[in-house]
Amino acid sequence: MFGHYWNLLARSGRQVSGYSYLIESIEKVQRRFTKQIPGLRHISYQERLKRLNKSSLELRRLHSDLIWCFKIVFGYVDVH
Repeated sequence: MFGHYWNLLARSGRQVSGYSYLIESIEKVQRRFTKQIPGLRHISYQERLKRLNKSSLELRRLHSDLIWCFKIVFGYVDVH
């Protein structure tokens, strides 16, 4: 049973990996936007996110993926 879920997740991961250039482009937009906020221009991206109480888009995607895995494993979504 777990193997079935793992195969499903592996397949979905391959589909997303083809769009890595789009993911990087979106992250660049967030980096540029946060640099425009007064007082944050010369601070690292991670520090800007921390001061704004925001997560990186990569971390948000990971969080979303973990929630999706939880829902699949515990039967909250139908994978058929």
